[in-house]
Amino acid sequence: MKKIKGLLFQLLKGMSEAIIRFPLTIVCLVGVATLVCYTIALDQSPPIIIEKLVYTFLVSAVLGMAAQFAVERFMKLSALRLPVYGLALVLGAGYFLILWPVPEINAEISVRTLIAVFALICAVLWIPAYKKKADFNEVCLIHFKTLFISILYSVVLSAGLAAIMASIDVLLFNIHHDAYSYMLTVVWILFAPTYYLSLLPRFLSKTEDDVMKLQTAKNYPKFLSVLVSYIAIPLVGIYTLVLLAYFIKILITWHWPSGQLGPMVLIYSAAGLVILVLASLLSNRFAVLYYKIFPKVLIPVVVLQLVSVGIRLNAYGVTESRYYVALFGIFSIIIGVLLSIKPVTRNSMIALLAAVLAIVSIIPPVDAFTVSRVSQINRLERILASENILSDGKIIPQANASEETKIETTNILNYLDRHSSLQYISWLPPDFQIYSDMKNVFGFDPTYPLDVAQDRYFVAVLDNQKPLIISGYDIGLTAFSYPGPEDQTYNFSLDGLNYVLNISRQSEREVSISVKDPAGTELIGTNLSEFAWKLKEEKKNNRESLAPDDMTLEIKKGEYKLKIVFQQINLNFDDNKNDFMADYSMMIFFGHEKK
Repeated sequence: MKKIKGLLFQLLKGMSEAIIRFPLTIVCLVGVATLVCYTIALDQSPPIIIEKLVYTFLVSAVLGMAAQFAVERFMKLSALRLPVYGLALVLGAGYFLILWPVPEINAEISVRTLIAVFALICAVLWIPAYKKKADFNEVCLIHFKTLFISILYSVVLSAGLAAIMASIDVLLFNIHHDAYSYMLTVVWILFAPTYYLSLLPRFLSKTEDDVMKLQTAKNYPKFLSVLVSYIAIPLVGIYTLVLLAYFIKILITWHWPSGQLGPMVLIYSAAGLVILVLASLLSNRFAVLYYKIFPKVLIPVVVLQLVSVGIRLNAYGVTESRYYVALFGIFSIIIGVLLSIKPVTRNSMIALLAAVLAIVSIIPPVDAFTVSRVSQINRLERILASENILSDGKIIPQANASEETKIETTNILNYLDRHSSLQYISWLPPDFQIYSDMKNVFGFDPTYPLDVAQDRYFVAVLDNQKPLIISGYDIGLTAFSYPGPEDQTYNFSLDGLNYVLNISRQSEREVSISVKDPAGTELIGTNLSEFAWKLKEEKKNNRESLAPDDMTLEIKKGEYKLKIVFQQINLNFDDNKNDFMADYSMMIFFGHEKK
């Protein structure tokens, strides 16, 4: 019992010290947890201001860590802790002001934020090791260990608390299901980071307690030594041989891959560098050979990867993914050269260079999003100009444009639309919509490639430009076939009578729709797969939007009738082309003939 009390005391003492040591980080984590709990209580999508505040608090939390490590590393800043924290607050406020005018938190904002946080984490790793005041490899090892321990403790704590709450719910009294969400929020947003911070030593402190804590923290666990030396390093070695064999095949056949190589080499490089840093503290033969050989092998592997990426860039222009694959390739080559010349002692350059390139990739006009947008718009203009569809900044509709032009135009416009970048095309009409305006503007409908994939997919889209006839029906709604076992129900009243519209997924291919009375008796209903299969057989790979008559399923049963107008049908076939997974979006109309 005394031992348990002692462990709890040490745990609370360490977390209390972490709160004092990293006040800005803890305050921001409390802010995030509070906002998440508020969102849970809302039981609906939160206001956009809540999302902006959550992002701001997350960025400010990491800024707080960087500020504290800077104060501890630089003697001149040790007496200026408040001004340094004030600067971190100003940077956090500046980030919030950047978010303030945006109408939504889209993918671009999320990626920029993620990259900025990554750069700050790299700074947190690098600052203590600046000018070799601390061993960078030991700093990384300590962060790796503390992260693993805090995650392990949090998993056990979450599972234990969930089990206790479930027992109370079953044996004593009901617990609201939101209680589990609140518990996980506290554990993973407050406890886990705070415990992680409590395990981090003061890397440069000379006090006896801090020196002892540092010595304990940098001990290399036996299990990690075995994992790195005899499992991770051999696996990287085998993966290297596979990549080298593949590159030899490329050089013999001169057939370059169509895009899968970049992510594979990126993962290989990232994992290899992490293992290199962890192996740098080991002295066994596997580790010594690895940090001597890996940087030299990394260079030719990444060079061939960049050649492959260059071919893709020349053919299809820049996208965010290709931008980051290419940027990471450049980073890997530079690091490979530096570590080949002076291994181990230059490991801190990994974090510094990664932070610098990460920041560069989010600062306009050289950031990934601006470069990608400009590249794709320029590529679109070249394609359209080659067939005289675009001339002197004006669009001349061409119904007989080549198939390749139609496909590439559709692909690029879809890409730009997903990234909210159509507004940057000066020669497009304002409020241009691809599915509704493309034929009028360019002379052809959205066009997709007819290749082997078309044997696996079928898509039918409603022509929204044509009117719907809904006479004879009393009520309608828009619905979707969501995956999952739970039914969708909609309650409505008509002429003083209550009804329930039920949408139920019976299997991957089958969705049923029915209208029931309050007692659960089905009044009218139908399944959808037969209609979808028949439409696929009739239309094959038709590329035009379909008229409402083609996309309408009508049924009648006694005095009740249903009209289902499909807005989109998506079928995904198996290898035998006999079975499929279906998703539907539709408008459902219900009518009751009065006697």
